[in-house]
Amino acid sequence: MDFTNPLIYGVPCFLGLILLELTYSKTHDHKDLYNWRDLFSSVGMGLGSAVVAPLVKTITIILLFSFVYDFFNPMVDGVRTNIMGYESFGYAWYIWILCMLADDFSYYWFHRQNHMVRFFWAAHIVHHSSSNFNLGTAVRNGWFTIFYKPLFYVWIVVIGFPPEMLVVCLGIEALWQFQLHTVFIPKLGFVEKILNTHTMHQVHHACNIEYMDKNHGGFLNVFDRIFGTWKPLDESIDISYGVTKPPASYNLWVILTHEYSDIWRDMKKSKNLKHKFMYVFGPPGWSHDGSTKTVKQIRKEMALEHLNAIDENSPQPFGKKIEDDVLTSGIKA
Repeated sequence: MDFTNPLIYGVPCFLGLILLELTYSKTHDHKDLYNWRDLFSSVGMGLGSAVVAPLVKTITIILLFSFVYDFFNPMVDGVRTNIMGYESFGYAWYIWILCMLADDFSYYWFHRQNHMVRFFWAAHIVHHSSSNFNLGTAVRNGWFTIFYKPLFYVWIVVIGFPPEMLVVCLGIEALWQFQLHTVFIPKLGFVEKILNTHTMHQVHHACNIEYMDKNHGGFLNVFDRIFGTWKPLDESIDISYGVTKPPASYNLWVILTHEYSDIWRDMKKSKNLKHKFMYVFGPPGWSHDGSTKTVKQIRKEMALEHLNAIDENSPQPFGKKIEDDVLTSGIKA
């Protein structure tokens, strides 16, 4: 069965919504929401991604997803059958829901690892490199994530979901992710308990230490809640968008490659092979000499400093413990 990727229809809508938000921001009290040069860079990155993505996705679908699907789900007596012995999944409505859930689970781990593994972060940082949070930023996509992203999803076709169904689900996920990049949608009440919302995505794009590496979900926030990476927007915090070390350039090539250059520079700091490996595949901020620190290390130091400050004024409860991702208040950072 053939399906059309919904992104084909989404791209014209993206451009129209960006224009609408841009016009609204410039005619109302949000004139600093868009920076023209930053917008042109974002659109340029998006257009480049629109050229690279179809080429890679064609190869992915034909040579990877389809091959893997056929291998693990061969035809047996005219029926597509998984090697585990059950009939491969069809196109019933509940199968679509299951495929969307599988897609969202994969998206969570793909997105989270983009923040946890520096080599992946070097590709993903492109999306976070703008200090503006708007629909223009939504299309500011790196070109290199496309090459390894399918590896996080291939298990879905292995267990029997048709490749074309997965491609449609990927497109729906991308449409949802696009519209999250706006500050004009407030908290949505009960919806916040289930879906990944606009305010949650503002948290994700913030470079405030208490917000970093949070809210990796696609259209649901359940996996963030289960795996401890969920955090709601605190309206008392003055939010800052972007990254702690921005590329400081509107040049597309610089935006695309600046973190790879930093990785290469850091690898030359030590002759130890383990150190070199960690600079590539360790968490962003890791260093062998402590000259830079990961988000967890910074949070732990802040927690210890806070605890020491309390110690100077009052005794602590017996058995007080500091964990990597918990502040002394007991609230997830």
